[in-house]
Amino acid sequence: MIRGRHADYGAEFETRGGRDVVAHYGRPERTHLAVRNGVGVIEMGYGVVVVEGSDAVDFVDNAVSNRVPAADGEGCYALLLDPQGGIETDLYVYNAGERLLCFTPPDRADPLAADWSEKVFIQDVSIRDASDEFGVFGVHGPTATETVATLFAGSGAPEEPLTFARGAIADAGVTVVSADDPTGETGYEVICRADDADDVWDSLLTRGTPTTPVGYRTWDTLTLEAGTPLFDTELAGRIPNVAGVRNALDFDKGCYVGQEVVSRVENQGRPSKRLVGLELDAVPDSGAAVMAGDAHVGDVTRGAESPSLSRPIALAYAESGVLDDSDPSLTVRVDGDEVDATVTSLPFVEGSGRSARLPRYSD
Repeated sequence: MIRGRHADYGAEFETRGGRDVVAHYGRPERTHLAVRNGVGVIEMGYGVVVVEGSDAVDFVDNAVSNRVPAADGEGCYALLLDPQGGIETDLYVYNAGERLLCFTPPDRADPLAADWSEKVFIQDVSIRDASDEFGVFGVHGPTATETVATLFAGSGAPEEPLTFARGAIADAGVTVVSADDPTGETGYEVICRADDADDVWDSLLTRGTPTTPVGYRTWDTLTLEAGTPLFDTELAGRIPNVAGVRNALDFDKGCYVGQEVVSRVENQGRPSKRLVGLELDAVPDSGAAVMAGDAHVGDVTRGAESPSLSRPIALAYAESGVLDDSDPSLTVRVDGDEVDATVTSLPFVEGSGRSARLPRYSD
């Protein structure tokens, strides 16, 4: 983490998943709107697992829920599941030719590398936690393409989601990934060596189009408005079908741990619970009960005052049977009171992009 650079901009820090990240630079709601109207840059606190060897693609493909691309320059969003179908981690897997780069939540890289290393037998595979070797910056907003194109000396910014191109920014070698738009805006991720992170960060903020530094408090509200389920709040321990992250699933690929559960839930039609958006009159805490009359029918995963809408919004898991009502009468418990809640379609806010993780369910 380039802590000194962030401190120069007035950053406040916090710890997430065992790693220091920028919480905000002051007034996170203002930087939120700057992203919605222009472009922002955030240093991402990923863990990174590197998998190398001639059997790397087959090894990882056999472990995760999506098909790992065999071609250099392509990636996928995938899940690692337990035998009961619960999500142990989500990850982006990129084929970089001689190796795979797996980007995980920060506290999942080390245990993932250790677990996979124990499962290598006769395959030509080596695995390591390389989190400290990389700097990763997210560039998001309706003018993100202009920002990246102005600075990126390469073959041009990639267009297809989760594809990437190699080039340079400020004489530093970088890889630019076309993101799957988790903020609901056009997005890219710029990956560099940790030693080059200072120069790349400085270039992204000062040498292109006007750009705003963004912390994780803003990331939280952007992804909430975009309807993007995040690992810690919406995905951990959930069955993928319940979370609706169908972009992480390949229903035709070979066997992986948890696949039988995923297939069984898929064949049953809509799962017993679904992830939905709620609009309400007060901000609920994570875990707040969702009620239908006297019946407890769900729980809030996270809520916030939406900077774009100037009203409270939340994501929640709720029983499908209740949600199938054309106008369910729901309340949420906030500070001991029952607050009326209205189910609304996701995303809460339409931007220049659309999150690939928006919950989707089979009929």
